[in-house]
Amino acid sequence: MAAVGATTTTLLLLLLQIPFLIFLNTSAEPLNSHLSSAVPESGNSSAKERIAALANDEATVDWMRRVRRKLHENPELAYEEYETSELIREELDRMGISYRWPVAKTGIVATIGSGEPPFVALRADMDALPIQEMVEWEHKSKVDGKMHACGHDAHVAMLLGAAKVLLQLRDTLQGTVVLIFQPAEEKGNGAKDMIQEGALDKVGAIFGIHVAHVFNAGSVASRPGQFLAGCGSFKAKITGKGGHAAIPQNSIDPIIAASSSVISLQNIVSREADPLDSQVVSVAMINGGNAFNVIPDSATIAGTFRAFSRETFKALRERIKEVIGAQAAVHRCTSEVDFDGKEHPSIPPTVNDPEIYELSRQASVDIVGESNTKVSPSFMGSEDFAFYLEKVPGSFMFVGIRNEKLGAIYPPHNPYFSIDEDALPVGAAVHASFAHSFLSSSTRNSSS
Repeated sequence: MAAVGATTTTLLLLLLQIPFLIFLNTSAEPLNSHLSSAVPESGNSSAKERIAALANDEATVDWMRRVRRKLHENPELAYEEYETSELIREELDRMGISYRWPVAKTGIVATIGSGEPPFVALRADMDALPIQEMVEWEHKSKVDGKMHACGHDAHVAMLLGAAKVLLQLRDTLQGTVVLIFQPAEEKGNGAKDMIQEGALDKVGAIFGIHVAHVFNAGSVASRPGQFLAGCGSFKAKITGKGGHAAIPQNSIDPIIAASSSVISLQNIVSREADPLDSQVVSVAMINGGNAFNVIPDSATIAGTFRAFSRETFKALRERIKEVIGAQAAVHRCTSEVDFDGKEHPSIPPTVNDPEIYELSRQASVDIVGESNTKVSPSFMGSEDFAFYLEKVPGSFMFVGIRNEKLGAIYPPHNPYFSIDEDALPVGAAVHASFAHSFLSSSTRNSSS
């Protein structure tokens, strides 16, 4: 995702770069109907029952709430998560869990288990947003102009909760669980930086979650294959020759070339793309000249493009460059197209591996039941978790946080965003259930 700039245009571009889930509402059974509060003895229960009970232990739930609320009161932006990272390290130290820090400036990579293969990773992002919180509650953000408006405080609390659960099951872990606490998801760079600094070393699969306001607390949702769209940005400078608007024959007008480019770009999706292969190309900014009677030397257009398949995403990028270049040439101008903007880096599509998806689906069924494990529609929002999925097989999942009675109905990146904290033990249990299941199935497969 991208950083929020000062202008309305930049904010709008950022808002499009999240899972902006506004289309769906689903019902869920009460959370406590699936998670028992009593912790069974290890010899008398299955792993899934123990995980559900441990995650819903009253003391553990209260602890996760305290962690989440402390983070919510003290939000930190991308690559500034120093106090957030310190809090996580303190909790890991209390649990006796070893970790490596700093990774990608403020990130943490911790491990639980045997220290031997197979390795499976669980990921939580940590950064907040430059948004002024408007929710009036006891734990409202104490930092002016900053807010956990995308639920990353909950993600951290859930992963720490999973760590506590897995630590109590460490004697049954048939391998190693890697806990990735990642900075800078909102900038779109955090996952790449974590990968470059070895977060995925030896890892055979990865799982991640994101809270979602369109699914009720107590439910989860995902889908195999294409899940979230890839998101790219482009900025094109079209150069001509300036002059007086009263004698245009002495100029080479970049405004005309830019205008033609904007119109022609719309034809990529409407006339060149398969209607069943969802794509988006939107020009959201145009800038040229500063006087009504002077043709400028250059004009700039910028926008975003989206697609669900990696092939289509790459093809869109090439076609955008071709169209702008051709329209500039037709009008005797030159063009430079930049796809590597630092504020809005390209993020590939989030494509869930079918086998890992199925394993995560079954792990979720074990925790919340079949009826509360949903098949999600695809969304045009983006997530930098996709960078992990380009390196190792994995799956991404939504955890429901909606509760109309609590006012938890607003989408991410909204100043009124809030969550139903009953989702915290669900996220922790699903994390732990997936990791435990993956290690067990990998060991069985390797020995068969």
